[in-house]
Amino acid sequence: MERIVIVGAGQGGMQAAMSLRQDGLTGNITLIGEEPGLPYQRPPLSKAYMADGIADRLILRPTSFFERSEIDYRDGVRVTQIDRERKSVTLSNGENITYAHLILATGAANWAPPIAGINAPGVFQLRTLEDATALRNKMASTKRAVVIGGGFIGLEFAAMARDAGVEVAVVEAGPRLMARAISPAMSRWFLDLHRSQGTKIILGTAASSVRLDDAGEADGVILNDGTVIDGSLVLVAAGVRPSVELAEQAGLSCNDGVIVDGRLLTSDPAISALGDCARFPLPDNGTVRLESVQAAVDHARHIARRLAKGEDAPYSALPWFWSDQGKIKLQIVGIGAGADRHEQTTTPAGEPVVLAFNNDTLIAVETVNAAGVHMAARRLIGTPYHVLAEHHFDVRKTLSAVTA
Repeated sequence: MERIVIVGAGQGGMQAAMSLRQDGLTGNITLIGEEPGLPYQRPPLSKAYMADGIADRLILRPTSFFERSEIDYRDGVRVTQIDRERKSVTLSNGENITYAHLILATGAANWAPPIAGINAPGVFQLRTLEDATALRNKMASTKRAVVIGGGFIGLEFAAMARDAGVEVAVVEAGPRLMARAISPAMSRWFLDLHRSQGTKIILGTAASSVRLDDAGEADGVILNDGTVIDGSLVLVAAGVRPSVELAEQAGLSCNDGVIVDGRLLTSDPAISALGDCARFPLPDNGTVRLESVQAAVDHARHIARRLAKGEDAPYSALPWFWSDQGKIKLQIVGIGAGADRHEQTTTPAGEPVVLAFNNDTLIAVETVNAAGVHMAARRLIGTPYHVLAEHHFDVRKTLSAVTA
């Protein structure tokens, strides 16, 4: 194979480059990243990096790795066009690079809700290291912060800000926290947790505008019902949208993501897609798009095995997710969105465990600070309801019984 070009140098794109070499590919590999500098981890941006500010800990591999692995890494440049007929990409510096196979790892971009004043000084979003640095610097001089959005990123930041002594209010337009990702029972548990830590949580009311001071800088948020929440720092964490502009311009099939088949190939067999930008078939779940670092990494490894080793099996990795909110680690295995039944239990330490079922089959398990239970649950997805019921929904006891 001549050259594989990877568009996007996040953890998925970086993993694709690494796995191609690990799996024995000897051809040319070009990795293109829009941000300047070395590829880095994003999950710690809203957590550990907010606390310590040490950017070097985020770096995935040093410069020497790219030299040693013979990976042509282009940073600070973006792909502006894909020419499928000529099998080439055009870069923002005018250069054209041809490919034998193209991997799209373009990720997702933050969604900015239609809120007046959202671009004012003092209003932040969090996606890149540059974003995180600016947010961290502002937090150092802030007494009150307002977070718009009660998902993973917003709550991770809220917990970190509270630990730093900042007063925090979280505004969530929906009826509960993290509604897209977790069960109602776990949402209630986290609501109680954050409120117990002093965070003000406002549910079921959207932000309508950012209030500005005399200098034109943010000093609060006005809600739809007229309530004013004070805060000189406003973090907008209202979700993301897949970055599919390149794919759409190239005529690839897209629908809330670049559509791929079970091999993670797009409608063009010379182009694959992975991570946040890809909508892919998953057994028992139809087609999904997962905003998950682990999914991006698993996608990358799967594509690398196909390209380097000729493996052609459909993608079927079990999805799992996590969120560190202060000292609390939420872990989820499986996708619980289609659940028609939940069972709640606790660990010996009293932490909650929620099991999600559909058609009397276990489809997802949510745990808090229970890594062992989480790991056991990974081996039980697909287990019938009655088997777990026999063991009072104790995940570890059930696993021991079924593997004895």
